Amino acid sequence: YTEAWDADKTSIHVMPDTPDILLAKANAANVSKKLYVQGWEEAKKKGYDMRADAIPIKTAKASRDIASDYKYKETHEKEKGHYIGCPSAKEDPKLAWAARAMALQNDRLYKKAYNDSKAQIHIPVDALSVQAAKECQTLVSDVDYRQYLHQWTCLPDQNDIIHARQAYDLQSDNVYKSDLEWLRGIGWLTEGSVDVVKAKKAQELLNDRLYRTRPEQLKFTSITDSPDVVQAKTNAMQLSDV
Repeated sequence: YTEAWDADKTSIHVMPDTPDILLAKANAANVSKKLYVQGWEEAKKKGYDMRADAIPIKTAKASRDIASDYKYKETHEKEKGHYIGCPSAKEDPKLAWAARAMALQNDRLYKKAYNDSKAQIHIPVDALSVQAAKECQTLVSDVDYRQYLHQWTCLPDQNDIIHARQAYDLQSDNVYKSDLEWLRGIGWLTEGSVDVVKAKKAQELLNDRLYRTRPEQLKFTSITDSPDVVQAKTNAMQLSDV
């Protein structure tokens, strides 16, 4: 059964320039790993010259040192536990400053001095500030606002005291109206006053009788030989039945 097929397999000949053969060769070249790395292998055989002080090498080393966690923390690990010039942590300026800032921010310590001295205030009753406060309270009190102050703390015959008394008398309502007491009960006629004269003048200006003149009050005499009168007489003669 397979004898004829086996004989035909060895006798088949395909032209090497057919499209299918060319496409298969191109696909084989694309997927070939040997051809894929051929350029790299040839470049490696030629060798390369890269010095240790080249800029790319220095850049790579610097990037490696920066990215290295060990190099990044190496200085911190070496200085950990060592205080240069300070025998203890309390004498370190940075630690002392941090402790001071924390103490200032603490609300309990901030108010401790005030709470300790809050109930320990002693003020003498005759202190100058207390006396000044009492005098100010007396001056601004509504009860003593309209009363004269008789508690003089200086000589009553001083110039400033005399001036103050005169100022009080001028500001007093009784003294202010004392010069009008002799006018109380005196009669006075308003005839001839400024307001009365002004009202009369206004009344004259608004009086219609004085402002206009009636026609019947004007003396009028008709002219007998005027053209309109002569025409009226002629019309009357023409229309007369007699």
